[in-house]
Amino acid sequence: MAPKDLLIFLALGVAASSLLVREACGNSEGDALYALRRSLSDPDKVLESWDPNLVNPCTWFHLTCNKDNRVTRVDLGNSNLSGHLVPDLGKLEHLQYLELYRNNIQGTIPAELGNLKNLISLDLYNNNLTGKIPPSLGNLKSLVFLRVNDNHLTGPIPRTLTETSSLKVLDVSNNNLCGTIPTSGPFEHIPLNNFENNPRLEGPELQGLVSYDTNCS
Repeated sequence: MAPKDLLIFLALGVAASSLLVREACGNSEGDALYALRRSLSDPDKVLESWDPNLVNPCTWFHLTCNKDNRVTRVDLGNSNLSGHLVPDLGKLEHLQYLELYRNNIQGTIPAELGNLKNLISLDLYNNNLTGKIPPSLGNLKSLVFLRVNDNHLTGPIPRTLTETSSLKVLDVSNNNLCGTIPTSGPFEHIPLNNFENNPRLEGPELQGLVSYDTNCS
């Protein structure tokens, strides 16, 4: 084979490999999102375009992808959805925005959301979520917005979130959280009304004087 032909052959091989990698990633993300679709009731058919037979999910409605066909945004706020979130969402490693507010989603917040290292905004407010806020959300070092208000969440506010220096907006109001309110890290700048209407939640913690999880489970 002539050197020129060899270079062309190698270039085509690299391009094909790159395409296969992108398709595999697209299929993996499509599988994760289709798992979410199957777990949700969708009377208004907003997820009708989510076809698992496509190479990648970037043609589906309510999704945004980057130039590499990786999903960066899920926009399903106010979509009349019910059902449960799925651990598979933790596989969307390029996801930056997960918008599922104002639906009727039940069950718990999957701990696997703590794998979304690029997540900037997690909006789950105005649903019917129960259980605890996963401590794994403290792994989200790019997180700026965390809004889980107006649910039925219990347990303490995870102290892992005090290490999330990027966090600017946190709202956990109108739940059934308990314990005390953190005062370190980003919590220094979060207004107290973002914690209101949690009957079992005590005031800001006094470092070294009380245990934040007293009578809290």
